[in-house]
Amino acid sequence: MESIKISSYMNRRPVTFTVDMHIAEAVEIFLRAKQIGGPVIDENNYVVGFLSEQDCLIKMLEATYLNESHYVVGDLMHDKPLTVRPDGSVLDLAQQMTHAKPKIYPIIDESNKLIGVITRSDVLKAIDDQLKAMYQDGHSRLV
Repeated sequence: MESIKISSYMNRRPVTFTVDMHIAEAVEIFLRAKQIGGPVIDENNYVVGFLSEQDCLIKMLEATYLNESHYVVGDLMHDKPLTVRPDGSVLDLAQQMTHAKPKIYPIIDESNKLIGVITRSDVLKAIDDQLKAMYQDGHSRLV
């Protein structure tokens, strides 16, 4: 299982946000993409933060009480999100996900630019695929 690389299961076209994007626009993107969070990137594709649906929900709820919504992504994003490299191990990431809160990790290349994301569901699929392959290999030897 150590040989399964993050790059084999990553989403290479993730939903992204910018610091100055209005929260209402970010919410529309979340709703269209059905993704629960995403990296905030700058003009050079460097990850500068992370925004989740939960972050937006809190501020959108506040906006309904105040009858105003003037927040931008930069007001809500988490600075310094946890990131991973494409050549990292899915198993190592799975172990990390059992202890850390993020459900989505931005994936950065050697120059620290965003190249994709990997979700908890992607990691589960990778492990499931590996277990199925091991079962099929073992089962075929028994026949």
